Amino acid sequence: MAAEHTFDFDFNDQGLKGQTFILSGGSGGLGSASSYLLARDGASLIVGYRSNRERAEALREELQSRFGTIVELIGGDIGEATVRERLIQAVKRIGYPLGGLVCFTGDPARVKFDQASETDLQASMGENYIAPILLARAAAEEMQSSSVSGSIVLFSTMQAIVPFESSINYAGPKVALVHAARIMAKQWGGPSGIRVNVIAPGVNRAGMALQSISSGKYDFFVEKAIIPRFGRPEDTARVVRLLVEPDNYLTGQVITVDGGLTLRRDIG
Repeated sequence: MAAEHTFDFDFNDQGLKGQTFILSGGSGGLGSASSYLLARDGASLIVGYRSNRERAEALREELQSRFGTIVELIGGDIGEATVRERLIQAVKRIGYPLGGLVCFTGDPARVKFDQASETDLQASMGENYIAPILLARAAAEEMQSSSVSGSIVLFSTMQAIVPFESSINYAGPKVALVHAARIMAKQWGGPSGIRVNVIAPGVNRAGMALQSISSGKYDFFVEKAIIPRFGRPEDTARVVRLLVEPDNYLTGQVITVDGGLTLRRDIG
C-alpha cells in the first residue's frame, strides 16, 4: 500500500509581532505573568492598572529593558467609561491593530452572602460582571472597525464552576460573566471571527488568593493531596497565551486552571 505522508504543518512562527493587546489588570499578580509572556513573544502592550502606578511602572521598565517592546500604561477603574475609552484610544496611538483583550480585573467581594447588603451585591456585580463586559464590547468594536479577528479573554473563578459555600456575592456575577462570554462568542463569531473565552483560576500564589494561602487557610488542599500544589501565575499565563494565539480555534470555552480542585470538592 503506497501512501504518501506529508508533515507540512502551518504553525505560527511569527509570535505576536505587529499586534497590540490590552491587559486590564495586567500589572497585578496574575496579569504581570501574562504581560511578560506576551511581551516576550513580541506583542505591544497596553497595561491597565487601577491605582498602583509604582508596580505598573516597574513592570513596564522590566518588559521594555528585557524585550524592547512597547508598553503603555493606563490607570483607573474600568467601571468608568472614560477609562475604557482611554484603553481603546491607546491602541490607535501605538499604531498596531488590537489583537486581543485580556481582562483580569475584578473584586474578591469577600462579604459573605448572609451579611451582604444590597450595596455590596451591586458593587460586586458592577466590578465582576458589568465593567468587564463593557470593556469587552469596546474591544470588539475596535477589532470589527479594523477587520481584525482577535481574541477576548475574561476571568471568572473556580467558584463559578462548582458551588462553594458563602460565595454568592462573588460567584454570582462571575457565573453571569461566563454565560455572557458564550453569548458574545456566538454573537461576534462567524464573519467577524472574534473569539471569546473564559479562564477560571483556582487557588493561586498570586492575586486574590495569595493572602489566604500565606495564612495557611488552604494548606489542607495540598496536605490531603486534593491538588498537587498551589497554582502559579505562569500556569494561567500559558493559557492566556494559547487563547490569544492568532487564528486560535477555541471560542465560547471556559478553561479551569485549578489543579483539579473543582473535581474533588467532596474530599475538602
